[in-house]
Amino acid sequence: MPTTWRCGRFLFDFTKRRRPVVMGILNATPDSFSDGGKFKTPKDAITQAELMIAGGVDLIDIGGESTRPGAELVELQEELDRVLPVIEALKDCGVPLSIDTYKAETMRQALNAGVDCVNDIWALRQEGAVDAVLESKDCGIVLMHMQRDPQAMQFNPEYHDVLAQVMQFLKERAELLKAKGAQANRIAIDPGFGFGKSLEHNLTMLGHFDQFSRLGYSVLAGISRKSMLGKLTGKDTHERLAPSIAAAIMAADRGARIVRVHDVPETVDALKLWEAINT
Repeated sequence: MPTTWRCGRFLFDFTKRRRPVVMGILNATPDSFSDGGKFKTPKDAITQAELMIAGGVDLIDIGGESTRPGAELVELQEELDRVLPVIEALKDCGVPLSIDTYKAETMRQALNAGVDCVNDIWALRQEGAVDAVLESKDCGIVLMHMQRDPQAMQFNPEYHDVLAQVMQFLKERAELLKAKGAQANRIAIDPGFGFGKSLEHNLTMLGHFDQFSRLGYSVLAGISRKSMLGKLTGKDTHERLAPSIAAAIMAADRGARIVRVHDVPETVDALKLWEAINT
């Protein structure tokens, strides 16, 4: 298991901290599945970021295009108009910033504007994406697994062995980056809960989450408020705080180095307790 994760100007050293990095979700979009429309203006997004910082967030993940099942595609300029003002306002906030995008040009402009990490649901498979992240010598890189695309990913997803297939995909994508010169401690992998997986697939991945750490990279768990929690509890999106925190703790127990969440202060507090009994 890696002992550090390089994230641009910042280095997370897991020999000095036990709890995972809390990545706060900041959707500057009108249609994200959980908080679409709440932070669609730069002013609202910046206010939410400030609340996250006050709540103890370690990393802020800024997105300008929804990737929920069936989401409509967003043109490049519209995405840039949504995220660049937020990045500009927050680049010196003292907390690393991540850009949640699959578009190479958005990655490039966001990195130039001051972000420290690229978080890509396509694992840099879109044209030019690998080159865009390699232009930076130290940005963090999150590679996520997704079956098909957001428009079709939840139409009867199938696997022979979900753990083996997801791990093989992530291994290949990470090794491609390393072969092109990226340091291993810049790379994080995300199994992609809810991205082309059934409830059974998601539960298998969470139950065996420790397997992903065997690949030798920091592992991200993104389960916050997801539909798998709604299917298990019967709760609507905004009523999934308890299972979201439970999932974050389960992932931490199984080696997660990063947890991507909506509810920052509650997750931070829960992980502080988890850390206290695991040191």
